[in-house]
Amino acid sequence: MLSCLAVGKTYRSERGLVEAVRGIDLDIAAGRYAAVIGRSGSGKSSLLAMIGGLSRPTAGGIRIDGTDIWSLSDNALAHFRSQRIGYVFQFASLLPTLRLIDNVALPALLARRPKAVDPHGRAAELLDAVGLADHSDAYPSEMSAGEQRRAVIARALINDPVLLLADEPTSDLDEQTEREVMSHLLGAARRHGATLVLVTHNLALAAGAEEVIQVADGKIVP
Repeated sequence: MLSCLAVGKTYRSERGLVEAVRGIDLDIAAGRYAAVIGRSGSGKSSLLAMIGGLSRPTAGGIRIDGTDIWSLSDNALAHFRSQRIGYVFQFASLLPTLRLIDNVALPALLARRPKAVDPHGRAAELLDAVGLADHSDAYPSEMSAGEQRRAVIARALINDPVLLLADEPTSDLDEQTEREVMSHLLGAARRHGATLVLVTHNLALAAGAEEVIQVADGKIVP
């Protein structure tokens, strides 16, 4: 479902050229849970950004569900991202002036889905699935960090993505809240049949993955 072929990413910095990702080959089957692990600066987040269509590779190609995403026009890529990829970032990034249900429904509203799909009705279902049905009218500032992260999981699923990407989604949470958020994240991915790729430096989280990919110095290592 996800295939990376000789993917590389080079940045220009004050120190010259920096090779963040160096010729990575990767294949992950549909419906799998894969964890990408490595120390800070290893290139794992740069790899995830390219997979997610947020940062263009300087070498190689990426196919998601049969589509070569970096051959698409900017508009087509933006549409593909909104329809096929869900994101759970390190920080919740909920809009503070919107109610929870509006935050979750927003990607569906922006995607202009068919009229038969009710974005707010779908958002309510997803909030119920992550245990937040009673918080639909709450604002982000009225919620705990763990509740906000669960809301982001619901938001990531609103357009039924085939690929769910999570970049250090529990790094600022205590252990108990981390376990709860991961339980909801894994459960949501399985219910929706989405492939989950999690970037983390937490080996305990990676231990539950079906595939573990270790990255060091921009390369996959044994």
